[in-house]
Amino acid sequence: MRYDTPIYFQKLTPGEYDPATGNYGEDAISEDMKSASVMDTGTNTMMLVYSGIKEGSLTIHLQNHYDRLFDRIRVGNKTYGVDFSRKLRTKQVYVVSEVV
Repeated sequence: MRYDTPIYFQKLTPGEYDPATGNYGEDAISEDMKSASVMDTGTNTMMLVYSGIKEGSLTIHLQNHYDRLFDRIRVGNKTYGVDFSRKLRTKQVYVVSEVV
């Protein structure tokens, strides 16, 4: 298994409210890059997690645990939400689906 794909754990910070204009500022996104093994989710795993086939689902393997809080994961130009996570002894696995 090659851990050669950069993935970015994103933490979203909502924009501040401006009482003068009544609008909210832009959301701030902070990213933390890790190298991971990224592959399409297998049919058996999709049946267990989603109870059916779901397009755009990925399985991400990390060599070490990721313990910081995050809202979503970016792989390339697409963002994904975590549907299932499992901590193994030294590794961590995420099953994610694309966020529109």
